[in-house]
Amino acid sequence: MKKQKGFSLIELLIVVAIILIIAAIAIPNLMKATLAANQSGAAATLRTINTGEVTYSSVCAQVGYSNDLIELNTGAICAAGAGTIDSVIGSATGVKSGYAFTETGLAVDGINTTYTTTATPATIGTSGQNQYCSAEDEIIRFEPTGAGCGVGSPVIGN
Repeated sequence: MKKQKGFSLIELLIVVAIILIIAAIAIPNLMKATLAANQSGAAATLRTINTGEVTYSSVCAQVGYSNDLIELNTGAICAAGAGTIDSVIGSATGVKSGYAFTETGLAVDGINTTYTTTATPATIGTSGQNQYCSAEDEIIRFEPTGAGCGVGSPVIGN
């Protein structure tokens, strides 16, 4: 009788079954970790934008806060404020790590005295769950439903 070389079909099926069981356990945890990382990154990006707004309003006192995120990147209205934030956030889409970032400013007598920045998950439940927002008070708030973040929303860290 010859000696058998290699693996039998049953042995290969057992190995494949074990790999599938491990994958079934690991993939949901990977998705949760990705979701948490995206949410943490969105809050950190809002902190970066807040710092950029303070810098912009200091070097561009005649303008105040920027009117949008593109201005914080390009400095089209005030050249001294160019490059305050990176080009990914300061682009027309403003999407980073599964979150879309938007900003609106409010001018009073030609000077932007307020701004509101919002980070909304691109796909609620997949890229993130919470919507984040911040204003000139630099307090970062979140809305667990994914929409409607505002002054009455819970504060991060409280």
